[in-house]
Amino acid sequence: MTDAGGVIADRADRAPVLASRTVYAGLVWDVRRDEVDLGHEVVTRDVVAHPGAVGVLAMDEQGRIALIQQYRHPVGMRLWEIPAGLLDVAGEDPALAAARELAEEADLVAEQWAVLTDYFTSPGFASESIRLYVARGLSVVPESERHERTGEERDMPLRWVPLDEAHAAVLAGRLHNPHTVIAVLAAVALRADGWAGLRPADAPWPERVVLAD
Repeated sequence: MTDAGGVIADRADRAPVLASRTVYAGLVWDVRRDEVDLGHEVVTRDVVAHPGAVGVLAMDEQGRIALIQQYRHPVGMRLWEIPAGLLDVAGEDPALAAARELAEEADLVAEQWAVLTDYFTSPGFASESIRLYVARGLSVVPESERHERTGEERDMPLRWVPLDEAHAAVLAGRLHNPHTVIAVLAAVALRADGWAGLRPADAPWPERVVLAD
């Protein structure tokens, strides 16, 4: 089937779900088994039901971005990443969640916020939707007000990296975190256009699937 043309954009078109049950209830996400009516046939699909997340490309006046190094157990590596976190606080605005994660993970606050881009991490099996922000006008959280980190976040160094250096690292295959890769590539493209493509921090996000508790 060939599309007739027009503005290229993904569109919502959810197929009817004839039956659904949770086959695994996890600490952060569940696995749901759906019977889906595609019109020409009914198929069974497992879905990782994920609450979504936000990430922050924090950029200073010198054009450097803040990267933190975090241990990621599923891949057994310490990855350099932009600050990011789950949308796991009920009713929390995504922009406020991004500001919270930036303060908790990088000890930074920002005066200027904008949407960098939105994407699905693995739409073939997961409902996880990500919004990436760019944050500027940075200042440091006072030491007495800093978040007490635990788990993998307890030992998490921060490095300021020029955007062009991060871009080169992405293209060379030295950075692997998807939030970071996408944020860096988007930032380089938007910078070349004078940041004209940035959206306001409160831009609509209809693609995000808000999951039931």
